[in-house]
Amino acid sequence: MKYFLLIFLAFTINSCAQNNRLVLGEKYAKEELYAVLGKKPGHNVVDNKELIVKGSKTAIKIAEAILFDIYGKENIERQKPYEEYLIKNYWVILGTLPEKSKGGTFLIIIDAKNAQVLKITHGK
Repeated sequence: MKYFLLIFLAFTINSCAQNNRLVLGEKYAKEELYAVLGKKPGHNVVDNKELIVKGSKTAIKIAEAILFDIYGKENIERQKPYEEYLIKNYWVILGTLPEKSKGGTFLIIIDAKNAQVLKITHGK
């Protein structure tokens, strides 16, 4: 019986791990999501008072991750160097074009307090 319990315990622990990592699972993920959506109190770095997107490098990484999916990596990277401005806790990031060229650029606005994307657009 003792060996059965050890084998069962080892199997259970092993089946809950992937590549020697503890996996909390979808049930836990759902519980956390519903707690946040239900505004239940708990530890959260995002307090909408302090900036969590403090630097332009982080803001650009967020912007590029989204813009690459929407408009294509090559298209967005052709608009470098970007303009990036932190205005009243909002990152406003725009693409640039060479002088005398035709076309439009992207615009993305990100709330620096919670990384929420408020606007995405691209001119023609």
